[in-house]
Amino acid sequence: MSTPSKLEQIQQLETSYLLQNYGRYPLALDRGKGVYLYDVDGNKYLDLLSGIGVNSLGHNHPKITKVIRDQSAKLLHTSNLYYHEYQGKLAKKLVEISGLDRAFFCNSGTEAVEGALKIARSHGHKISAEKYEIISLENSFHGRTFGALSVTGQPKYRADFEPLLPGVKFIDRNDEAALVAAFSEKTAGIIFEGIQGEGGILPVSESFFAKARELCDQYNAIFIHDAIQCGVGRPGKYFSYQLLNKPVIPDVIAFAKPISCGLPLGGLLMKQKAADALGAGMHGTTFGGGPLACRVALEFFEILDELLPQMNRVGGYFRDELGELKKQFSFLKEVRGAGLMIGLEMDIVGKQMVNDGIANGLLFNCTHDTVLRFLPAYILKEKHVDKAVKILKKIFAKY
Repeated sequence: MSTPSKLEQIQQLETSYLLQNYGRYPLALDRGKGVYLYDVDGNKYLDLLSGIGVNSLGHNHPKITKVIRDQSAKLLHTSNLYYHEYQGKLAKKLVEISGLDRAFFCNSGTEAVEGALKIARSHGHKISAEKYEIISLENSFHGRTFGALSVTGQPKYRADFEPLLPGVKFIDRNDEAALVAAFSEKTAGIIFEGIQGEGGILPVSESFFAKARELCDQYNAIFIHDAIQCGVGRPGKYFSYQLLNKPVIPDVIAFAKPISCGLPLGGLLMKQKAADALGAGMHGTTFGGGPLACRVALEFFEILDELLPQMNRVGGYFRDELGELKKQFSFLKEVRGAGLMIGLEMDIVGKQMVNDGIANGLLFNCTHDTVLRFLPAYILKEKHVDKAVKILKKIFAKY
């Protein structure tokens, strides 16, 4: 019997001991450098997924690595019983770039959404015991925990866990008549992504944003913007609502993914009226906002501010090049996105294309069955786009 390969050994261990809840691709990664990853056999891959939008500065960024080494030798964790010097600095930066008033740090996007829902519910309860309903959008994705799952507008994620949080209404993206009809004195808040990520890189219109803001003001409800994927630089602005011609400021912003370059960190930004909904002892976290993650996030922002022009240039170039491919292949229907958040809609199922990409040294994924999703690191350059497009053209020629 032949000796199992390194990948097969890893797969065997996981099959024996891990919960089998992930449909992994046959790829075991070992290390990364810049926009490239290397598997356990040394094969090289151009990474256009960046850990589903997390590794914002690529892999092994020298400045981030230096900060991690320095801070890990000093202090990793304190708990939120005590102060450390980086939470306040990071909160100040986030407040300044968002236009909101206060910040809270947690560990992940789904935890951020849970906190946002608690704010909406608490704010509503201070007005009326009946003010608890949440409006969300069909096709949305907000996380895997019970509250976040309850406001995720895709039945395939909810069905096995129902009944979930009561009082949630789902309406179609950009349907302003449905939006008006959904609001009432029972509405505690509305939550939506500025650009639906897992749903297929679908933007919410400027007029829908504005109408949501107007209705939240009219009914004294909390406007929650889920910027977990479409925020912290990814759309070419700090947050996707800043892409609007007339920016609409939410009451609460949930963020996570790219802010700490691969370390777990999420959080909330909120207007003071939303912050007033959570008093002492009403919410908390053990790990959120630790010194290591916060210090890395501060370094990330030092780098991000200089990268944003490049991100918009390269993102535009990538979309243009995908548009050229669209002219050549009839099954390609639409190129969407902003900054380095890009989707390519097809009229065929794209799962096999992801495997084809791996075989050709290119990493991306397929969401909503027919949308190829590209969430590359912010350091991506035109030469990387050229390489990716060449591989994609080769893949598409098979179909």
